[in-house]
Amino acid sequence: MGLFDFFSSDLAIDLGTANTLIIQKDKVVVDEPSIIALDRQNGKVIAVGTKAMQMHEKTHENIRTIRPLRDGVIADFHAAEQMIRGMIRMINQGKRFFTPSHRMVICIPSGITEVEKRAVRDSAEHAGAKEVYMIPEPIAAAIGIGINIEQPVGSMIVDIGGGTTEIAVIALSGIVGDQSIRTAGDVFTRDILDYMRRQHNLLIGERSAERIKVEVGSALTELDEEIEPFEVRGRDLMTGIPKVITVTYSEVAYAIDKSISKIEEAVLRALETAPPELSADIYDRGIHLTGGGALLRGLDKRLSIKTKLPVHVADDPLRAVVRGTGQALRNLDDFKAVLMT
Repeated sequence: MGLFDFFSSDLAIDLGTANTLIIQKDKVVVDEPSIIALDRQNGKVIAVGTKAMQMHEKTHENIRTIRPLRDGVIADFHAAEQMIRGMIRMINQGKRFFTPSHRMVICIPSGITEVEKRAVRDSAEHAGAKEVYMIPEPIAAAIGIGINIEQPVGSMIVDIGGGTTEIAVIALSGIVGDQSIRTAGDVFTRDILDYMRRQHNLLIGERSAERIKVEVGSALTELDEEIEPFEVRGRDLMTGIPKVITVTYSEVAYAIDKSISKIEEAVLRALETAPPELSADIYDRGIHLTGGGALLRGLDKRLSIKTKLPVHVADDPLRAVVRGTGQALRNLDDFKAVLMT
């Protein structure tokens, strides 16, 4: 078996719009932003992940940075393949003289089309996978936070990623009802960007808007704990000169309010379509929040007020999906019912 391990490896991949995580042998070995920097002249890869993110929005005409995934699905096939290849290369860097073949389990949005599934499979195969399995994100998230999905008991998962928000009612190893909307972390970032331009005449980049979201992001205009205002640097649209302003969490809550409302509506639609017996289970067990969006301050409280149900934020919500994907990879036979080949 040891020799076989040397020639092949098992990888669980959470191929996200914002971040890509890879688990090998129950350890997170890659946790990088989903971005790649390419040379425009010869198409060569200059950087992948964090290094490429540092270049984002700061490049000259010979370098371009690409985020290959949009709204949870592959938008640029070639760049996605190069990115997966680059991230796999980060594992065991320099320890092997040849490239081993891989068995991969990749998580995908539940509302994905057959064409988009094929794009994920083809990208993985081109990046060196001999076997590719796919698992819906809400099911991977449920497994990752310790829910026994095989039980005849209903559980509701709200997974807010970078590109999509996946809402699903799960029972008996399957999705009974789901909603997949393309309102998530990236939309919040764009909302903040637009708000800064409209309200403060300040032009900022995607990275600055992302930092505002992380530092003072909130779903409620009033929070129990006070958060220090955050200094934002950008270009004044009136004068063209760089300037600094301070932004409060209440302003951010106002900026992203409409997008949060869309997530609330999708959660209510998913609850409306759930069978009554499963609704009773959800009433007892509450709603589980996972994904990077679960870290938004006050979101659990806001959803709880809207649905009148208890809302639980998962421990380490960013890694819930990849942990579940890793467990599915470790017990392929047990999770055959939820895996797509």
